[in-house]
Amino acid sequence: MLKTNIKHFNDLTLNEFHDLVALRMQVFVVEQDCPYQDLDGLDKDAYHLIVLNENHQTIGTVRILKAGVYYDEVAIGRVVSHEDFRHLKIGHLMMEKAIEFIAATLKSNRIRLSAQTHLKHFYEKHGFVSTGKEYLEDGIPHTEMLKA
Repeated sequence: MLKTNIKHFNDLTLNEFHDLVALRMQVFVVEQDCPYQDLDGLDKDAYHLIVLNENHQTIGTVRILKAGVYYDEVAIGRVVSHEDFRHLKIGHLMMEKAIEFIAATLKSNRIRLSAQTHLKHFYEKHGFVSTGKEYLEDGIPHTEMLKA
């Protein structure tokens, strides 16, 4: 059984933060062969959605930034799932939980994100539409998307 939890950075344990950063690095840096500065200072004032499996292993995470921190709108980023558990489609679970949290806690239905372009259709399933802005970020094609 999967467990999801959303906590502000200040409420994370050291182990929780370590495990979510380790997963992000495993996927974004190692698996995608994309060296980049993951710890950008924005985690300190972010909410972090964490998905744990039955063995209490962090298998997915999402970073949620309040409006005005990165975009004028609330931002979703650092959406990542462990390679061994992608068959469970936890990306959809994480997006649903993040959107629910943003509506209930941050009182917003406007969310912006920077999607890896090959995942555009995934985000469209959750109500996001392309703003038309496409760019390279760390050598990977990205598309800016908005849910309004």
